[in-house]
Amino acid sequence: MDYQNIIFSLADGIARLTLNRPDRLNCFNGEMHLELRDALTRTRDGRARVLLLTGAGRGFCAGQDLSDRNVAAGGEPVDLGHTIETLYKPLVLTLRALEMPVICAVNGIAAGAGASIALACDLVLAARSAAFIQAFCKIGLVPDTGATWALPRLVGSARAMGLAMLGDKLGAEQAEAWGLIWKCVDDDKLMAEANRLAIHFSTAPTRGLARTKQALYASSGNSLEQQLELERSCQRELGFGHDYREGVAAFMEKRSPKFTGE
Repeated sequence: MDYQNIIFSLADGIARLTLNRPDRLNCFNGEMHLELRDALTRTRDGRARVLLLTGAGRGFCAGQDLSDRNVAAGGEPVDLGHTIETLYKPLVLTLRALEMPVICAVNGIAAGAGASIALACDLVLAARSAAFIQAFCKIGLVPDTGATWALPRLVGSARAMGLAMLGDKLGAEQAEAWGLIWKCVDDDKLMAEANRLAIHFSTAPTRGLARTKQALYASSGNSLEQQLELERSCQRELGFGHDYREGVAAFMEKRSPKFTGE
């Protein structure tokens, strides 16, 4: 596919995906969704061991491009549920299911579905000048793209309610303090830190990290017994793998491990 709305590359175990509609603050349209679906399919071809997602220009993503829909006061209604079912839901589930760490570098505003997509990633870094906005209430909608699931789990129900119902801007420093994101970094250091993490994960025990994210995401819906059973299954699988044996051998031999990701 010839990408017009994203930039994608895959080299040295690192898949890099940049939302690339800077003149529209990288907001989503139908074409971008199709390109993202294609790129994420390529990410799963076995060569990538980490995905790094960011945005081009001065913002990460301003959410849905409202001009991509024919909406007018007094006009015909639009089936937003169809958009969620066919575009946003598959995107979030694909990001969460990737068998590798997913890093998001938020380089500016992340609003609406843009904020939700960032929160669907495993590790979120944000530039100090970046901000997160649950803008849905400003147009009479409910937070979507997984936001109503992620927000209360990350920041608690009171803060989630305030963010969702007021639509206030949440700065990156406050987002870190509240536990919404992993880390806030200076603007000029954002991509250096994101690339450092990507390089680290490109040589890490990928399958073990995939099972780690699987277990952590499953924990909120599991009983203690169910979670213990999941941990047992993960450890059984990983214990038969190369990286576990290599990790133990490297520890005993006082050397750096050489993980294959298998």
